[in-house]
Amino acid sequence: MSDVFRNLDWSSLVNTALLRIIPALICITFHELSHGFAAYRLGDRTAKDMGRLTLNPIKHIDPFGLLMMMVAGFGWAKPVPVNMWNFKHPKRGMAITALAGPISNLVLASFFLVIYGALFSVLRSSGAGSVILQMVLQTSYLSIAFAIFNVIPIPPLDGSKVLFSLLPDRDYYKLMQYERYGMILLLIIVFTGFIGTPLQNITQSVFSFFVHIANGVYALVN
Repeated sequence: MSDVFRNLDWSSLVNTALLRIIPALICITFHELSHGFAAYRLGDRTAKDMGRLTLNPIKHIDPFGLLMMMVAGFGWAKPVPVNMWNFKHPKRGMAITALAGPISNLVLASFFLVIYGALFSVLRSSGAGSVILQMVLQTSYLSIAFAIFNVIPIPPLDGSKVLFSLLPDRDYYKLMQYERYGMILLLIIVFTGFIGTPLQNITQSVFSFFVHIANGVYALVN
């Protein structure tokens, strides 16, 4: 057993953790915290009472969703519990709560691009600094990928809650009853690779746009 540990490429393992696991955990945690905080501000204390208004990533991890984030670049977290009947306007409250997640990821992506620009000249010349820069850039990219994946209008993803909110009340509540079956459809789509390439193309385009905006801002500042 000691020989196994001695022969491990610890440098590679650390790099993998920095470049994949940590960015995925940051994106997931911020996304779910934003859902819970939006619901709390709209009058629902469910997430707060269940300890989900926290930056502790363990509270938000769905193991398989996290694995997909690291391997495929898109995935999901353990949904924050929301009781829509605590909202003054249930449909509107659910839509706003759902949108809070993807929007927060776009804000997070912008923030990490700013951090990348601020640290680039300082860290680019060292090996450890280069790893940190890659981690920061990967966090920005994954955050955008997570936002785009979650606006797909398939239950239980956020996009479905926004789209369903536009329906008449009778149709809305009927569709919400079948939300749990949407996960089966989602897994089928993910495993068949039907959405993999389109999602990657869209994510790359949006990421490039964000980088372009960030470069423009730095050009104006400097």
